[in-house]
Amino acid sequence: MKLVVVTGLSGAGKSQALHALEDMGFYCVDNLPPMLVPNMAKLCLDHADAIDKVALGLDTRSGAFFGEMDEALDELLRRNIRYDILYLNASDEELVRRYKETRRAHPMGSDALLIQNIHKERQMLRGLEARATRVIDTTTMLTRQLRETLLRLYGDGDVGKAIQVNVLSFGFKHGMPQDADLVFDVRFIPNPFYIPEMRPMTGADKPVRDYVMQFAETKTFLSKVLDLLQFLIPHYVSEGKDRLVIGVGCTGGQHRSVCLAIEITEGLKKAGFHASVSHRDSPASHT
Repeated sequence: MKLVVVTGLSGAGKSQALHALEDMGFYCVDNLPPMLVPNMAKLCLDHADAIDKVALGLDTRSGAFFGEMDEALDELLRRNIRYDILYLNASDEELVRRYKETRRAHPMGSDALLIQNIHKERQMLRGLEARATRVIDTTTMLTRQLRETLLRLYGDGDVGKAIQVNVLSFGFKHGMPQDADLVFDVRFIPNPFYIPEMRPMTGADKPVRDYVMQFAETKTFLSKVLDLLQFLIPHYVSEGKDRLVIGVGCTGGQHRSVCLAIEITEGLKKAGFHASVSHRDSPASHT
């Protein structure tokens, strides 16, 4: 099991880091009381077949429990549970700027000046910073740059784990899908609807798929679309996008679009992307 403890200064990007790790397949728990960490790790180990990557957000928000942090981390080592500590840092000036933008209360309280709270928290976290496996300074980082860094560190370089792709078949006569990021029109392919025995079928049925896929233009289209998507998706990931909806449309949304949506999804899966297919205007099953 891969265990990452995400910690650091408030406002340095811990929430964004946990979101990015969750998109990479980590089971994430934020603001867990430190004394529960060893048992949480054991629980995940007991279910290692379903949970193989865990990220725990631990920091000064634990308040009175914060003093138990070192003991909890030492207990993990005594149980032979290895972990990374990812510590997020930023300059005082940048932290002040971020807090003024968000107008959120600092976990050190509201009795002192913000800069005094930042200094107090920095002092409290020195021990954790010293134990850190990796320290990332987010002072000049955009959110997408932090995601890229975490993907390199914990995503095994697999961009397919950093974005969820949904391929959606639909019929133009029922309107365009509102949430589609990309739309491909497959009405140029001969329509199985005009073959009586295929009319009640969908593009998920083998006779329809065989019919649609027999044409050279279909095969060329599929090849070019998959090539385009394999080029585009890593660039979407680098810009911080974690979900991509690809619309595939034909006239009624029952035959050609369903077939091609399934073929595109299968091609993306083979290329290592986390892809699923759904059918807005067809009774075909979703996968």
